Amino acid sequence: MTYKTIRTNGCFEEEIKKSRFICFLKRVSNETEAKDYIAQIKKEHYKANHSCSAMIIGDNSDTKRSSDDGEPSGTAGIPMLSVLEKQGLTNLVAVVTRYFGGVKLGTGGLIRAYSGTVSKALTAVGLVEVKELLGLEIQLTYSQYQTWNNFLQLEKLQEAETEFLDNVKTHVYIEPKKLDDFLQHLTDFYHKRLSYKEIGSKLVELPF
Repeated sequence: MTYKTIRTNGCFEEEIKKSRFICFLKRVSNETEAKDYIAQIKKEHYKANHSCSAMIIGDNSDTKRSSDDGEPSGTAGIPMLSVLEKQGLTNLVAVVTRYFGGVKLGTGGLIRAYSGTVSKALTAVGLVEVKELLGLEIQLTYSQYQTWNNFLQLEKLQEAETEFLDNVKTHVYIEPKKLDDFLQHLTDFYHKRLSYKEIGSKLVELPF
């Protein structure tokens, strides 16, 4: 399982020709959760002129929905959805609330405003790749641990859940297809003088 989504929930606001555009982003796991969030934003911003939305849900992006919420057809929801699609994102909903400032933007201006606000919001909150990785528990002596960071840098990995007891117990998470190569590198690096065991799979979020 591998998919891309936002790193965290968040929002971004900008003013375009006196109109306020506020983009809210939230991670969701199903359409009901997304619809509830859209309703929540509309309730909180009931004085706003529009709260347009776009969502993509499912590890394979199975569900896609968008709404112009009263803006001219095709000027808000679809451009917002297009931004999410181009980034290859899923399991999230975007809501852009607009407080009209009195200046009409026209069709092209609306498309640029709604899509641009979503793009800037994505940059603000950050993106992650969610991967199902295989966990390994590795036992190291304290002297071995002094060179552990060097090994991790060579493998472009990070340690997790490290415990300092009689020896050092630490975890790493790797792609299953890279397991054999990793173990070969590990045993070569430490001249086969260490122990390890598999601890099952885990969904891990990697920034990109």
